[in-house]
Amino acid sequence: MCRVYGYINRDVPPTRLAHTGALLHHGGPDGRFLDHGPGWALGATRLAVMAPRHGAQPYTLGPIRVVFNGEIYNHREVRERLARDGYPIADPCDGAVLPALYHRYGASFADHLDGMYAIAVMDLRDGPRLVLATDDTGVKPLYYHRDRHGGLSFASEIAALRYLSGAGARQAPDALDTFLTTKTPLGTRSVYQDITPLEPARTMTVTPHGHIRWHRRAPAAPPPEPGMSGPAAAGLERAAGAVRDLLRTEVHRLAVADVPVAAVLSGGLDSSLVTGLLTEVVDDLHAFHIRYRGSWPADESAHARAVATERGVRLHEVELDPARIPDLLPKVLRHLGQPNADPITVSTYALFEAVRDAGFTVALTGDAADELFGGYDRVTEGVAARGDWGTGYVRALAAVPSPLRTRLYRPDYRDLLRETRTAEEELLERVRGREGDRLTTMTEVEIGLRMPAYHLRRVDHLSMASAIEVRPPFCQRSLVAAARRLPAHLKVHRGRGKRVLHAAARGVVPETVRNRPKQPFTLPITAMLAPGSALFAHAQEVLAPAELRTGGALDPGRVTALLRRQAVAPDAGSALAVWSLMVFELWRRQESEPVAVPRPREQVA
Repeated sequence: MCRVYGYINRDVPPTRLAHTGALLHHGGPDGRFLDHGPGWALGATRLAVMAPRHGAQPYTLGPIRVVFNGEIYNHREVRERLARDGYPIADPCDGAVLPALYHRYGASFADHLDGMYAIAVMDLRDGPRLVLATDDTGVKPLYYHRDRHGGLSFASEIAALRYLSGAGARQAPDALDTFLTTKTPLGTRSVYQDITPLEPARTMTVTPHGHIRWHRRAPAAPPPEPGMSGPAAAGLERAAGAVRDLLRTEVHRLAVADVPVAAVLSGGLDSSLVTGLLTEVVDDLHAFHIRYRGSWPADESAHARAVATERGVRLHEVELDPARIPDLLPKVLRHLGQPNADPITVSTYALFEAVRDAGFTVALTGDAADELFGGYDRVTEGVAARGDWGTGYVRALAAVPSPLRTRLYRPDYRDLLRETRTAEEELLERVRGREGDRLTTMTEVEIGLRMPAYHLRRVDHLSMASAIEVRPPFCQRSLVAAARRLPAHLKVHRGRGKRVLHAAARGVVPETVRNRPKQPFTLPITAMLAPGSALFAHAQEVLAPAELRTGGALDPGRVTALLRRQAVAPDAGSALAVWSLMVFELWRRQESEPVAVPRPREQVA
């Protein structure tokens, strides 16, 4: 696991390159590497997870150099196949197979990988050629910037890319509306005009002349296991058994590491199922659960304790004092690089701090199960809705509903949006323009758009802030393929999602947890944003009229009215709106500050 960065078709002073590596040190404290030549550079910082005494980057094969962030789970099989083709590979690290794999297959090399990864290949044959590749579901992010002269820079995190390339000076004109529409920019959008996330399952080739060629990998093929179709009564049990077997296989594979492995246990179905299966291969398993000091609604601690007791797990209850949230938010936003409206960001950051402090480097999570198996209320409601279900589904993705957003904006910002193709319009076109059933349409939006941007980048950036490698078994190709193949009634049935997953958890998860109603795993901000609390006082300070008058897009009077409404009659909608506006304003002020660069200690190849 590493952080990577670099460029092609431009030149940057070595000191700036080294400083870029220093900015990524938190995600790779075990090694720092830099290689560069005329018109190109590759850098990496390393978190040693597999073969800690090896794995120096870039990995090389003659004029081919590779830096890599992530894990290649099938590297042993790839290594054996390459050896038969005449490519002996001495380094036991998983990433060591990449130069030979690229040499053998060219830009389609990532078609042969199973894992989570962001890869950069510099091919120095016939002039430098850069190839960037991302994993199928977007577990490991990568951002890039193209300049006017054919140069392209990339990095694992936005702050490092801004420093390396000089990008990010201009906020996208519709950044606020995009953020409030989807809680963070989705797809190829970012809050900056000139920074683009590389989408999942993409390979980008940049030529010495600055031209770009694309290769998009097809979705994972359905696995051959039986039980993925059939009548509802008989099909459910067969499907549940097949899903459980697939998940067991992936959990066991992902438990292999040369460093201590733990679990993240919310107390919900998904993390409980992963934790239960992990106990089969990890002796004396430790699991980490976040809770909040005091008494708050929707506390899941009792459910996490029930799982830990039944499965013989050592449970670490990480207690977050809500009074710390105002101090934690700036740190969270610095690591995210752009705003994310999910209040769980603060909890995620605090949780992984505790995982690292306890001496662990790898953590398995239950992330992505809701997206794959129809677990969200907006999806079950979309399946059941009559008439225009698409509008309701798209608007349920928002941090602030469309009518309220419009009221909060200044007239000139509303005018600007009328001349712009907004994020909501793009989503509505995507939903209405797809063929197939509703659940398939919504699932593809959840997996292909929302999950990589809103969910997986958050987990990646905030875990790597504490040098923790998160491995999500549900993001594996086999599980994604199985979920895509399942008939709708095995995922959503009678208004309840994840039907097959509930059945698969039988015998692994306590019945009290398996059968309990779903509740969101998030910060209880409706209760915390109350007059007299540190968080509410902080929101009032950040969203004060004098502060907003310099921002340009928000109407100070309307925002003050929103705060007053939350104080007098708190509800989930106004609480999330207040939280989201506060997050955006904090980010907006922070992103204008100069980047604080740690002292570099690079290792030059």
